Amino acid sequence: MNIRRSAATLAASAVLCAGAAPAAFAVPATPATPAAPAAPAAPAAPAPAASTPPVIPSGLYGKKDPTYDGVWRQSVALLAQHTVGVKPAKEAVGWLAGQQCANGGFASFRADAAAACDAATMYDTNATAMAVQALKTLGGQDAAVKKGVDWLKSVQNEDGGWAFVPGSPSDANSTAVVISALAVAGEKPAEVKSKAGKSAYEGLLAFQLGCTAQPPSDGGAFAYQPADGKLLPNADATAAATLAALGKGAVVAPAAKDTPAGPSGCTAAAEPEAAAQAAAGHLAEALKKGGDHLMAVTPGSDQPTPDTGNTVDAVIALAAAGHKQSAAGALEWLKGNSAEWAQGSPAALGTLVLAAHATGTDPKAFGGTDLVSALNATGPAPQAAATAQPDGEKEKKDGGSDNQNVWWMIGAGVAAGAGIGILLSGRRKKNQL
Repeated sequence: MNIRRSAATLAASAVLCAGAAPAAFAVPATPATPAAPAAPAAPAAPAPAASTPPVIPSGLYGKKDPTYDGVWRQSVALLAQHTVGVKPAKEAVGWLAGQQCANGGFASFRADAAAACDAATMYDTNATAMAVQALKTLGGQDAAVKKGVDWLKSVQNEDGGWAFVPGSPSDANSTAVVISALAVAGEKPAEVKSKAGKSAYEGLLAFQLGCTAQPPSDGGAFAYQPADGKLLPNADATAAATLAALGKGAVVAPAAKDTPAGPSGCTAAAEPEAAAQAAAGHLAEALKKGGDHLMAVTPGSDQPTPDTGNTVDAVIALAAAGHKQSAAGALEWLKGNSAEWAQGSPAALGTLVLAAHATGTDPKAFGGTDLVSALNATGPAPQAAATAQPDGEKEKKDGGSDNQNVWWMIGAGVAAGAGIGILLSGRRKKNQL
């Protein structure tokens, strides 16, 4: 989930230059697909200072500037550790809990957590949603989880969805990540409604391409946001929406039964489950088309290159939908091609651990890499390695809940990057599939 952020684009770079909060990440479109329009301006807020990056707190995972992804990457790292039976360091959990504002929301990162949040705080729905998942999964944080859920409900848009920055138009990625958090926290997304009476699922399914999609193979995919009134397929949004429509979070237990994904096609999208299966079918076909991985165009290039981050997300989404067979080729591709991409990145390493877990793969022997040791090395040493429980027992204990290093590159007020993934950033914007 953090993996995608390693090459993420800050969709609101122009907004930042104008002194507004970041609205979303953007993913470059493939050559044959028109790019989505720039993200709408977010509520006015001070632009991040282009000065010396903040000092990395001792309890935070990762050594890169955490300004835009501190809470996100910490949450993914803690989720991944918990999944494999590693007990995170107390200071790591304390750092995450300490990032929460009094109203329950989280910013992407607060250098001085002792200072009260105020009108200048740039709240981040994606970071809040992932923190809720992590704190709920770790346990012992009921009050913080409730405050986080209540805050997320308070910033729901009238259409039933959510924006990365509260007050902006809804997008599929943010809506999906929030729905996953609500489900993990024990809420029923279908019953979480806006003031206008629109449910969270209504907000999400409005972004799915249906029976009129052209080409027809785009049917079932999700768009980030409408582009000139049209919905264009987006890999990040599709994978995130698959998890959300299934009522699952970042942690996916291996399915007892597994079948190949059905063909991509149209769906009335009346029911979340049907929408999830249509989205999974689209992802499976996109992986086949790319040679067991997804492709994206990086800034400054006119040729698509492998999109590792979104490939990881697609694997997790397919496994969650009960189609591990359809993700097998991509999983093998990741084993041989993700090491450099994930090196030193707690978000990327954590997402790979989650993909391994979802597919019943040993994360300590992932293409010759011990992902768990590599993840642990990016932050404070864990308390101890607890005895891992069988998936069935763990699911029982956790109440059946299935619980994304974003690397930001900002130059001259413009953000650039590509190919990172949902779990890495939770913010993707342009078309990829």
